[in-house]
Amino acid sequence: MKLVHEIPLIQAGDIASAASCAHALAEIRSAIASVGWPPGSDTFSIYPESGKKRGMGSGVRPIRDMFVQELEARGWTAEAPFPVSTAGLASRFGPMDASKSFAGDLFVVEWETGNVSSSHRSMNKLAIGIVKGAVAGGILIVPTKNLAQYLTDRIGNLEELEPYFDLWGSVVAERGYLAVFAVEHDATSTSVPRIRKGTDGRSLI
Repeated sequence: MKLVHEIPLIQAGDIASAASCAHALAEIRSAIASVGWPPGSDTFSIYPESGKKRGMGSGVRPIRDMFVQELEARGWTAEAPFPVSTAGLASRFGPMDASKSFAGDLFVVEWETGNVSSSHRSMNKLAIGIVKGAVAGGILIVPTKNLAQYLTDRIGNLEELEPYFDLWGSVVAERGYLAVFAVEHDATSTSVPRIRKGTDGRSLI
């Protein structure tokens, strides 16, 4: 899979130049590049079918699961509780897709599997973690429209989020890194299987 855009929105304090940030981002980039389809492939090929019709197109969660498994192989933890607990908010935010501490700096990754409203919730969640000082870095990974057209209809994507970047970029924090990473397929092919929709992606791998 290709990482086609990296868009930093918050780079507060010394985090952008910290070794922890460089290490975390390197592992995230490597995990993205390691996601292949069909399973076992060195590249990611998507079946070129629109997801706008019911039952058509490819699912998203299996892609997310492949990415998280790649991070777990690098020592990341999947589905850990969100580290903001003020007034019991942690339970409301839900777990993190993947997280890892680098020299005491906690980095969190969310891979979008829902609609654009879900993307907004993820970005707000990561921003709150940074403002509270509980998260040093938060990255939301979304498809571009070029990939999203072949996935579950209305999946959150880069182009729908772009109008709100100035808002998230204006968040005031003492230290922290917030970014959106956008991904695309390497190729289209009618010779590869569609990616199953639903929550049982691990059965495909």
